[in-house]
Amino acid sequence: MSLIQEHIREIRKTLPPHVNLLCVSKFQPIESIREAYLSGERDFGESHAQELVRKYEALPKDIRWHFIGHLQTNKIKLIVPFVHLIHSVDSLHLMQAIEKEAAKQDRIVHILLELHVAKEESKTGFLPDELPTEFTQFPHLQIDGLMGMATLTDDEQEIRRCFSAIASAAHTLPIQEPVLSMGMSEDYPMAIEEGSNLVRIGSSIFGERNYNLTH
Repeated sequence: MSLIQEHIREIRKTLPPHVNLLCVSKFQPIESIREAYLSGERDFGESHAQELVRKYEALPKDIRWHFIGHLQTNKIKLIVPFVHLIHSVDSLHLMQAIEKEAAKQDRIVHILLELHVAKEESKTGFLPDELPTEFTQFPHLQIDGLMGMATLTDDEQEIRRCFSAIASAAHTLPIQEPVLSMGMSEDYPMAIEEGSNLVRIGSSIFGERNYNLTH
């Protein structure tokens, strides 16, 4: 068993049955993703469209690819044909652009609305009171839930506040069982306690990222 596979096995032990694991494979080589795939993982997350396309073309087609980074409108057409879930839909403008491309390609695209609850201004997303709740103008989008990130801090109370705010906002959506994508390597246990059912874990599985990979 490889180190990556050992990491996955240990993380899996900490996840309740209702929580899904997204292996964040951005800036990781294809060989590392293949090791995780061989251990049974099928959900992988990327943050650059070109890197996602390259990996999609090189790896097995039963992988469910998630887009988790800032999506530029001119890159939407690259990923719409095959993406499983776009986590980072942070504006009505982006929703409209994805809808337009999805209609062209005659595909229903599953998305999560990104909520901005952290204290950093650099983070993007809808503010809780700006969250759209009417989606009839987006017939080619399936809104599955919310994604968000906590403030980058050691203050556990602040981290929990962020996750709790995302979970509370999900109740305003016309969705029976919303996906709540929140929690990363350093804070996912708290995210689960606050309601997360999809955690995005990268460095705890794969180790340090190689930012020299082309994307």
